[in-house]
Amino acid sequence: MRFLNTNNVKQAEIHRQLLEIYGENVMTDGLVRKWVRQFNDGRTNSNDEARSGRLSVANDGLVAKVNEKICENRRFTIRMLCDEFPQMSKTVLYENVTNRLNYRKR
Repeated sequence: MRFLNTNNVKQAEIHRQLLEIYGENVMTDGLVRKWVRQFNDGRTNSNDEARSGRLSVANDGLVAKVNEKICENRRFTIRMLCDEFPQMSKTVLYENVTNRLNYRKR
């Protein structure tokens, strides 16, 4: 993207080329426009910058800690886990508990 922008390729064309190469699972047109704007403002790094806030995906170590907490109290709720793991959103916790750890409500 940075290379194409340096060669004065328009934002819409950059997005079209990304779609052509990577398929439908590529960044949106709006995100391409944002990156191009940042490159034009002097940004040289093409890596995402670190952000604070909640995790969108939990790593294996954190999932193991969630599993330990569940084993301590089998009558857990997602809300209780949110209190124990504030760095994870309720949605991420739920997905990890159901999809990665395979716990189900009975």
